[in-house]
Amino acid sequence: MALRKASSLHRRRRLKQNIPLFMMLVPVFAFYILFKYWPMGGLVIAFKNYNFADGILHSPWVGMKNFNILFSSSNTLQIIWNTFWLSFLNLVIGFPVPIFLAILLNEVRKTWFKKWVQTIIYLPHFFSWIIVSGIVLSLFATDYGSINKVLKLLSIEPITFLYESNSWVTIFVGSGIWKEMGFSTIIYLAALTTIDPSLYESAGMDGASKWRQIWHITLPGIRPTIILLLILAMGRLMEVGFDQVYNLQNAAVADVSEVISTYIYKIGLGSSQFSLTTAMGLFESIIGCTLVLIANHIARKFDQALF
Repeated sequence: MALRKASSLHRRRRLKQNIPLFMMLVPVFAFYILFKYWPMGGLVIAFKNYNFADGILHSPWVGMKNFNILFSSSNTLQIIWNTFWLSFLNLVIGFPVPIFLAILLNEVRKTWFKKWVQTIIYLPHFFSWIIVSGIVLSLFATDYGSINKVLKLLSIEPITFLYESNSWVTIFVGSGIWKEMGFSTIIYLAALTTIDPSLYESAGMDGASKWRQIWHITLPGIRPTIILLLILAMGRLMEVGFDQVYNLQNAAVADVSEVISTYIYKIGLGSSQFSLTTAMGLFESIIGCTLVLIANHIARKFDQALF
């Protein structure tokens, strides 16, 4: 009995001591409840024929009609494929780049050079896609782009980089990698600092080459971080950033550049078909959640699960 009272008093004392910390969490909880969880109630629109007059609660229920309309249209299937394909390319091509850069920078011994390179590759992360798209246009535009101006000086016909599907996809993926690789590189560099330097010294004394040190020490050392970021990236596999696509796309490459986010903007806000686009958004979220669960299940087999 005395032990229970002592334990209860101890818990109350700790609770009082931590009240300031709990108060600091209140704005965080409020943010997620108001802007992340509360809006989820609007997903019911996907199963209704929503209109402003009746509102969310009183709009007529139509069940799976909106989903049937979506998946019976070949245009919708093309949009879903474009979203998946562009995200897949970003993942497969873009995900290893920060790892490679972090390993290279970790091997640099000149501190000033290392800091200079970190700053240069991290800077584009702070640019908006308006600025990045302006840079892309100034480089690849047919009439005034820097590359085509150089080609003109060499008596070569201008190339319509932004109006051909293959070149547009290449520019899209490349600009995304250039903008975001610095942020992930910093994360991996932070993970590399946790590796014990004595491991490299021991490997060097045993005659291990630099490549073997990277393969057997560096990569295993940052494997938890790699898996964590990979799981998070899998959740965004069906999510292509609206800003990037919208600022780079044009009618000539609509067959590869029209994705779910631009579809929701044009059909939902432009044509006021809120129920149809909510159904599309719900489908995108379900696929993303499923991919996260699958990736986490695979990671659990290697004792690296996120949850």
